[in-house]
Amino acid sequence: MENHLNTGKIEDLQPGESLLVDAKKVKNGKIQLHFAERISNGDRPMSALTILNASDPRFSSGARRAWATAEVSDAAERFNVNFGDDGDWYVGQDSKGEEVELLDLNILNPFIDVNGNKFMFKIQVNETINANEWQAENLERAAKRRGAKGDYITHNGDYIFSNTVVVLVPEGVEVKHTFLESDNTPVITGPEMDLKQFQTATE
Repeated sequence: MENHLNTGKIEDLQPGESLLVDAKKVKNGKIQLHFAERISNGDRPMSALTILNASDPRFSSGARRAWATAEVSDAAERFNVNFGDDGDWYVGQDSKGEEVELLDLNILNPFIDVNGNKFMFKIQVNETINANEWQAENLERAAKRRGAKGDYITHNGDYIFSNTVVVLVPEGVEVKHTFLESDNTPVITGPEMDLKQFQTATE
């Protein structure tokens, strides 16, 4: 059993499929692995707009993202990929627009083998109304919205923050997520008022 490069694309992911997208060089000689997954929530319908506008970059692929930091040698052993300095690295841009060294992987449904058993790399979603320090300072970017620039989504009047983490689960086992029930009425006020209201509510 092996992982294979270039076996998937984010835009082609089906619900329940995951993808090891790429690797990025980070501090202390480590690398950061970028995962994506189309997570299916049975209580929420699939977005027709996302499907009908898949080729429009303004619409999300519907895939959730998560990152995990790794030692070069350990990641190389697990995925049989050369993550050394002589690997196929190139200079690209990360999500913040900063220049970084990247290595494309596109491994569909990545896994590790433990004593003959497959453990799948999956993304777990945990929604909460409790913001961490960065989320509290970057409410406009961090709080859950209806689309990238849409109205804020709330739970009992509180902003929702959706956190993701990479987990390992036995093949065939579903990951348990935490999704908060959203209010029927979205918050439509501007970002400056939203931030002021949020800071007041959390003081």
